[in-house]
Amino acid sequence: MAEKLRILPLGGLGEIGKNMCVVEYEGRLLVIDTGLMFPTPDMLGIDLVLPDFTALKGRADDIEAVVLTHGHEDHVGALPWFIREIGMPPVIYGGTLTVGMVRSKLDEHKLGDAPLVDLPAGEIVQAGPFTIELVHLAHSIPDMRGVIVGTDLGSIFFTGDYKFDQTPVDGRPADIARLARLGDEGLLLLCGDSTNADRSGIAPSESSVGPALLEAFSRCRGRIIVTSFASNIHRVQQVIDAAAALDRKVALVGRSMRKNFNIASNLGLAGAPEGLLIQPREIEDYPDEKVVVMSTGSQGEPFSALRRMANSDHRDVELHSGDTVIFSATPVPGNERAVNETIDRIYELGASVLTAKDAPIHASGHGSREEMKMMLNLTRPRYVLPVHGDHQRIRLHAELAEEVGVPPENVFKGRNGLPLEIDKRGASFGEEQHSGVILVDGIDLADPNDASLRDRRTISSEGICILVATIASDDGELVVDPEVIARGISSLEEDSRLLDEIAELVEDSLADSADAGVKDLDLIQTDLHDRVASFIHKRLKRRPMIVPVITEV
Repeated sequence: MAEKLRILPLGGLGEIGKNMCVVEYEGRLLVIDTGLMFPTPDMLGIDLVLPDFTALKGRADDIEAVVLTHGHEDHVGALPWFIREIGMPPVIYGGTLTVGMVRSKLDEHKLGDAPLVDLPAGEIVQAGPFTIELVHLAHSIPDMRGVIVGTDLGSIFFTGDYKFDQTPVDGRPADIARLARLGDEGLLLLCGDSTNADRSGIAPSESSVGPALLEAFSRCRGRIIVTSFASNIHRVQQVIDAAAALDRKVALVGRSMRKNFNIASNLGLAGAPEGLLIQPREIEDYPDEKVVVMSTGSQGEPFSALRRMANSDHRDVELHSGDTVIFSATPVPGNERAVNETIDRIYELGASVLTAKDAPIHASGHGSREEMKMMLNLTRPRYVLPVHGDHQRIRLHAELAEEVGVPPENVFKGRNGLPLEIDKRGASFGEEQHSGVILVDGIDLADPNDASLRDRRTISSEGICILVATIASDDGELVVDPEVIARGISSLEEDSRLLDEIAELVEDSLADSADAGVKDLDLIQTDLHDRVASFIHKRLKRRPMIVPVITEV
């Protein structure tokens, strides 16, 4: 039987985020990226969303390496949990900044012994039946790397996130020559970024944002608060440069903002003039017109620095009239509501807001349609698997591939858990594998259908009613009057007569159980639950969580 090359996406297809893909050949595995997503509004109390690693359980010894394209959370954020659930891989490759950021992250998770290796672009290493080569590309973070995976059947190119920025902030455009040579060598499969498949033309250069920020800053008379992704080192650098030109001090606010900038500074990838940076606690020591705050929270994250400022509970920054908040980012699909709520709250506090709709203060890190065509034309792949995008963008990317000449039968519109299998005879989708998400709830991992998450949704939408009763262990009779506690059910909390009726219903239910000689506490509580639930639904048309708490004495 001919050996198959198998590409299994575990995240990033049909969604924006938690990018992860597994390459299998000759029974050996290579993992490309281990990203995460942030929770949707209905995931109450959930902190992070990870790919489901089930397909790799029990196969830790088969993994040759993990390769990370760049340091954004949607590509590296799940790595600590991957290591805990699957095991420590033999080696983890990435670019200089990526390795620095990941090392810091793993140290926080007490995984400081991880075998992180800075692999220079263009250097080829062997990993079992695979060769690995990183290709320098431009993105919104330094050291973005595409990944060439070589096998006996041919090469696969994972673009990661990229754009063909001809004037990047760090002066290092994408290695177009290597991409062209890859096409000349004969590329078997392209796994390409689909994020901006719905945007025509070419994405603006990141360096175009700097002058726009400077112009926006020059019109502000009070404090300036800029928010962007903490890992967008180029953007942070441009904010610092604009502030320096206008003789303003800069305070980096948000733990991840400070941490990432420090890592980039130590690696020589970012920097600030002596004396420009101040501590957040020093902000009030300077006149408003002399301060720029660079903050996390561009996506309206609940516990981010900007969200806390908008809710007037940040320790160091209290927003007020005269402040200008600049959103140097656009909402990730799904975050629009949280961002809009944050903006509205900022206006309520009297501050002004400037977004990318008002001025060219943001440039996407992802290439638009013409750049995606350029990637396809440079690499000239035999097969194309669009990745990193929802189903709409995957389809649009597939159509682009067909437009530039890839035969329709060689373009595969996949989804998480659906492996693409390639052998000498051709390519086709294989048998679907288990995929999905793992939820991070505090320090625990949970299934998305976990009962606790369902309970949170119920309590959030319908409220909770707690029934407290004490009965005698010998005959089941009530010892004291029952207590009914309602929360989140306004019509019940405010109606003492209705509460009394429920208390009487509790007495009747327990009396009936005692008369029937029922001793099983679970059965007693189930009967009580069902009676009260039916009563409340009949009277209020609500289905709150009913929690019987019965104690025997």
